[in-house]
Amino acid sequence: MKHPLQPVLALLCVCASGVAQAHSKEGLAGGFVSGVLHPVLGFDHLVAMVAVGLWGAQLGRPAVWALPITFPTVMALGGLLGVLRVPLPMVEVGVAGSAIALGMLVATCARPSLPVAASIVAVFAIFHGHAHGAELPAAANPLAYGVGFVLATGLLHLAGILIGTLVHRPPGALLVRACGGGVALVGGWFLLAHAGVLGA
Repeated sequence: MKHPLQPVLALLCVCASGVAQAHSKEGLAGGFVSGVLHPVLGFDHLVAMVAVGLWGAQLGRPAVWALPITFPTVMALGGLLGVLRVPLPMVEVGVAGSAIALGMLVATCARPSLPVAASIVAVFAIFHGHAHGAELPAAANPLAYGVGFVLATGLLHLAGILIGTLVHRPPGALLVRACGGGVALVGGWFLLAHAGVLGA
């Protein structure tokens, strides 16, 4: 029986092989690979983006598609602000806080209206986007970098949605909520690390 995550794992393997071939002294593929790697290698980003997919799957249609579309769209705007060096206070706190909040929303199976859910996701997307944009490598192409991190974000949302399809079965629903709790714990760890309470 084909596992529902098999296509995602295959795509990640393809991306990883491309990454291995793309390293050069001048940078990473003009910024595209850097953009792809940033949300994947930043674990606080990764878990929050997966949580968006998990929460969308819990809420069902149309949220299952609306939330993963809202996040990268607004994140691109936040990324532009970061590239332009427009200041945004407490970006890392916002990123860690998004993992805590989104994880708890999944863990508690919160079911607000779609406009409220989309607004929550959009606010956090600004912080994630700004962090991506502000960390744009000096030699990277901003457009290629932006396409890379939006693509990676979409794939992480898709991974969350695929895991979230388990909500239709009683044991799976508990597993999805447990995943939300795990996301919140990761966010809390990063928040404490940012505050200097824990070692990064």
